Amino acid sequence: MGGRAAYLAVDWGTTNRRAYGVAADGTVVDSLQDDRGVLALGPDDYPAAVADLRQRLGAYEVVASGMIGSSRGWREVPYVTAPATLEHLASASPEVAPGFRIIPGVALTDSKRPDVMRGEEIQVLGAICTGAAPPTALFCQPGTHNKWIATIEGAIATFTTVMTGEIFALLRAHGVLAGMLDTRVADGAAFRRGLRRGIASQNLAATLFEVRAGVLLDRLAPADAAAYASGILIGADVATREDLASRPVHLLGDGPLAILYAVAIAEAGGTPIVVPDGFTTAGIHAIWSHRA
Repeated sequence: MGGRAAYLAVDWGTTNRRAYGVAADGTVVDSLQDDRGVLALGPDDYPAAVADLRQRLGAYEVVASGMIGSSRGWREVPYVTAPATLEHLASASPEVAPGFRIIPGVALTDSKRPDVMRGEEIQVLGAICTGAAPPTALFCQPGTHNKWIATIEGAIATFTTVMTGEIFALLRAHGVLAGMLDTRVADGAAFRRGLRRGIASQNLAATLFEVRAGVLLDRLAPADAAAYASGILIGADVATREDLASRPVHLLGDGPLAILYAVAIAEAGGTPIVVPDGFTTAGIHAIWSHRA
């Protein structure tokens, strides 16, 4: 690709690594993606992994976000306490090796309910600083661990992590529903019936068992079981939000899971505004621009 990079921005996650050569004006001039996430590396593997990045994309300064700064990554970088701004994150990003900085995650420590995140805050703040979302907003970031994030004047103010995707994966692989949830999940009549059931549910564990009973008693087609169960879980997730009707939800991502959450938010009385994925580099660039 054309242009010259000024540094490398890396989204170093649990299973994947996405690296970008970024010019001084924020333009991405080169990129790569592979499966060299933190689960594939031991602490002693990172110097060689960083050298490989620089060989492939250029011998530049590196600014990394995500799980590389966790207890499972290269160096554990302490969380910044919410409310957290880009400036807070920039000032708390240590140089853990020559020319290699790691951005910290964000923690809730003052509330009765503790919570943490690493990486999602970069996407949210990147969306805000580019004008794709307002400084004060409610965000939803679907994933294995769905995040609901509220910002106030450009700061991560509070957030909730929901293990919706992980619970579905565990149900799919283990327990009495294993073998019943192997079909494709997509929006449709079965998913929306599950959504309505999940939104209204007062006992999620009991509602989930209805999937097995429904199949055994011919009340639920086996081909619909996965979509119905997914609808129950996502419906129960969105039903916990008491603020859906008061403001729109900025939905970060445009993949299949984001589509399901958009349907669920609308079903629960909210207004989803889809903000396409891709603001990690914008967030990292803003932090690089604020570097000491």
